[in-house]
Amino acid sequence: MKKSASQDVAPDASGALDALSHEERVFRPLPKVVLGANLSPRGLEAAQDQAARDYLKFWEEAACELDWYGRWDTVLDDSQAPFYKWFTGGKCNIVYNALDRHIASPNKNKLALIWEGEPGDSRKFTYYELYREVNRFANALRSLGVGKGDRVVIYMPPVPETVVAMLATAKIGAAHSLVFAGFSAKSLRNRIHDAKAKMVVTVDGFYRNGRVVNVKSVVDEALIGIRGGCAETVVVVHRAGVDIELTEPRDVRYEDVVRQERSDASTEVMDAEDTLFLLYSSGTTGKPKGMVHTHGGYMVGINRTFRWVFDIKPTDIFYCTADPGWITGHSYVVYAPLIAGTTTVMYEGHPLYPQADRLWDIIARYGVTIFYTAPTLIRMLMRFGPQYPKRHDLSTVRLLGSVGEPINPEAWLWLHKHIGRSECPIMDTWWQTETGMCMISPLPISPIKPGSVGKPLPGVEAAVVDKNGQPVPPGMGGFLVIKKPWPAMVRNLYNSPEGFRETYWDKIPGVYFAGDMARKDEDGFYFIQGRADDVLVIAGHRLGNAELEAALETHKAVNEAAIIGVPDPIKGEAAKAFVVLNDNWRQEFENEDELVKELIKHIRRELGPIAVIKAVEFRDKLPKTRSGKIMRRVLKAEELGQELGDISVLED
Repeated sequence: MKKSASQDVAPDASGALDALSHEERVFRPLPKVVLGANLSPRGLEAAQDQAARDYLKFWEEAACELDWYGRWDTVLDDSQAPFYKWFTGGKCNIVYNALDRHIASPNKNKLALIWEGEPGDSRKFTYYELYREVNRFANALRSLGVGKGDRVVIYMPPVPETVVAMLATAKIGAAHSLVFAGFSAKSLRNRIHDAKAKMVVTVDGFYRNGRVVNVKSVVDEALIGIRGGCAETVVVVHRAGVDIELTEPRDVRYEDVVRQERSDASTEVMDAEDTLFLLYSSGTTGKPKGMVHTHGGYMVGINRTFRWVFDIKPTDIFYCTADPGWITGHSYVVYAPLIAGTTTVMYEGHPLYPQADRLWDIIARYGVTIFYTAPTLIRMLMRFGPQYPKRHDLSTVRLLGSVGEPINPEAWLWLHKHIGRSECPIMDTWWQTETGMCMISPLPISPIKPGSVGKPLPGVEAAVVDKNGQPVPPGMGGFLVIKKPWPAMVRNLYNSPEGFRETYWDKIPGVYFAGDMARKDEDGFYFIQGRADDVLVIAGHRLGNAELEAALETHKAVNEAAIIGVPDPIKGEAAKAFVVLNDNWRQEFENEDELVKELIKHIRRELGPIAVIKAVEFRDKLPKTRSGKIMRRVLKAEELGQELGDISVLED
């Protein structure tokens, strides 16, 4: 195994990003993994050839893996680009593929959902049981006046009724819009108002880190002053026994409205381009953007990528730690696993409650075979050392996955060694709310470089370019773009078609602008360097925050790091590091001043003389969203004495 080397790349006049690190370590899959994979190396080569030769036929064959009420007239309608349409004329409903069709198959009595609450309670649903529960709520929605084309906001934690509400809404042809249960009343109000939601589905409260979070009170506050036919009804699920106030006739209890409903319900026939859901951006800056996803293309994209990236087998137990309120939860906690007939696991609470082995305990007790999580969560658990995973039998795990942000090589190696027993492949996936599905990822049969998201999946044509749209040389950083449309892509921004065009398609004309910086090495492996707006310009060099953070995290004393830019009178901008230390750092350093000097030297050793850190500040923890993303803007606002803005997305 080779160690990572450093290189100093001069900045490009086009504004391309300096690529500082060069990863040479390669992990190859075990022969047994390759032999047992659904997609063989020869099959992958054939898929890549077909996608390159006729990518519309490639995606049409993917669509044929699902059930449709009526066949499409056109695979791709690009006549109004960039407002692309897929499988136009096709008739379908994603819920038919996720539930209905399984009832006439051997999957009928197979476990669809395993749910565990933070206090230790659990519930399990077979496909038939989930189907019947969804039908009851679908009938209740219709009884309450919700119909095809209406919008339903779901402000819920990870509980089974969240899944039921999503599926029931889609089943009757309405569009759901999940709002993460950590958002503030103001954020919720903005989303309800923008979507003109007819109904809100929520809970009384839920458990988080040993506390009960009152959710209904947030909804009540959000609805103060709401007019114009919004939120005519609020359905409240009983979860935590919180003492709540019901405002009649607006508020009704979930248990009351489903009690008398039938367990069979018709599934609305939808056009492939009918809206399935709206999912708003986090709202950390500016006005939230409502991403519009549709039934047909979305189900085709997530089904194909789920089966290939995670090598799904009939006996798999799939555990993704994402909250259903984010796109990862939509695609790979709920819809794709159910479409594939897989058992999906959902956990309500905090990963450290009551101690740092909760996730490993869940994996061991339910026999999880595929574990898909976020790098921030792995780094959090790394702080507690390998003794916690060692307490549990993790031998059922055969595949690991990473999502949400770049994973630094050290976190990758820890996950590989201590959770994957140094033999499980890690699928480090790149995709976005806008893409709907995995776009760039290794496959179980692929060679893997730690910290790399691998290569574009068949049917996805990506590139790294400068601001003029020209490809940058291998090893140089640039803007990540997608050159051709794909089925699961966002169709529009709700109420903002001009914003859609300006945000994603006008930045570099002719391609989808992902907003991420990346580099592609000589072997074709992609490395994500962070958001295009998370870039430091130090003495003319454009440096990615994520790459600087990853270099800091290679130091044995560092558990997590966040980098922000601060004003500098000479260089224009300088880098400041916020660092969370491991518990054992005092064993080698006498004091913090000594450690600061060592860390500054360390990052220069790792990345070369360009990587200069002006200051280091130690923290017990970093500000994060509940999905695990570090909020650099909060650190920057604190540093510069500015307003923090909307911080309702923060974990605490």
